[in-house]
Amino acid sequence: MSIATLPKATAATLTNPRYVPVLVTFGLFLAMFVAGGLRYEGFFSGQIILNAFIDNAFLLVVAVGMTFVILTGGIDLSVGSVVALSTMIAASLMAGPGWPPYVVVPLVLLIGATLGAVMGFIIHVFEIQPFIVTLAGMFLARGLCYTIGTDSIKIDDPTFTAFAQTQIDLFAGLWISPSVLIALAVVAVGAYVLHYTRLGRSVYAVGGSEQSALLMGLSVGRTKIAVYTISGFCSALGGVLLSFYMLSGYGLHAVGMELDAIAAVVIGGTLLTGGSGLLIGTVLGVLVLHLIQTIISFEGTLSSWWTKIFIGLLLFVFILLQRVFSMRRPRRSP
Repeated sequence: MSIATLPKATAATLTNPRYVPVLVTFGLFLAMFVAGGLRYEGFFSGQIILNAFIDNAFLLVVAVGMTFVILTGGIDLSVGSVVALSTMIAASLMAGPGWPPYVVVPLVLLIGATLGAVMGFIIHVFEIQPFIVTLAGMFLARGLCYTIGTDSIKIDDPTFTAFAQTQIDLFAGLWISPSVLIALAVVAVGAYVLHYTRLGRSVYAVGGSEQSALLMGLSVGRTKIAVYTISGFCSALGGVLLSFYMLSGYGLHAVGMELDAIAAVVIGGTLLTGGSGLLIGTVLGVLVLHLIQTIISFEGTLSSWWTKIFIGLLLFVFILLQRVFSMRRPRRSP
């Protein structure tokens, strides 16, 4: 490509319907960050951004799994309950029998992935709407929490607490937690799978048109089971990261987290109908949600319920944008 054609190619990339929603989210994030920095003293700092990852590492991991599901045109309402169940299983096993974390954590991840695989299997084999199956999974996982215990279970395992309280110093007084590195690793692996593997291509194909994916010879059933397995695994891992953050297991942890994860994915530009979206958009969606909470906290005069109001308004805007872009997208000839 010659230098003369570079501006034209860049403009075509930026106006590509696939990237426009992500660019809109990035612009919104920058506008909120600059506005917060101009209005509030101490807001315009790198640690504010890093705090978004520190405080939402578990949500980011859960949102990655939700992105896989929504890209196929599905939905997973069980993620918040699986997160809570994971905290309860981890806390009870370490507090009661005294199992070591290196045994408990893999067990929790296996349980989460298995729950997701079972839901994906039921959705595919019995052709039941994902909303119904994952709603049942949500009640099941939340109910299992209370069979373990109704009170909060403190985690005081020395290895677990030492890891949870570790700070990784960067530069200029900035720091992150190990959970941030885990969350970013999940994002990187998820992006690689979506864009450089057969499974990733199948995820986009199934979300674009399940019938077309079948005609192309893709294994739609295997893909559906895989994405719900990934979502269950990410939910369990999110529960482990939440256990690091809270140092406890509780049946009421992560109430409504499934809605936060869906909101982050949609604000990040992923179509609810499937087939279009990027994981970097999901990361930006989580950052936008955190900035809303941070701005309200800095304001000091607004109730925390305003967070929900602003998120609701943003969802309306981005859903309308999705509709506009989908209507403007040219149809492919058969």
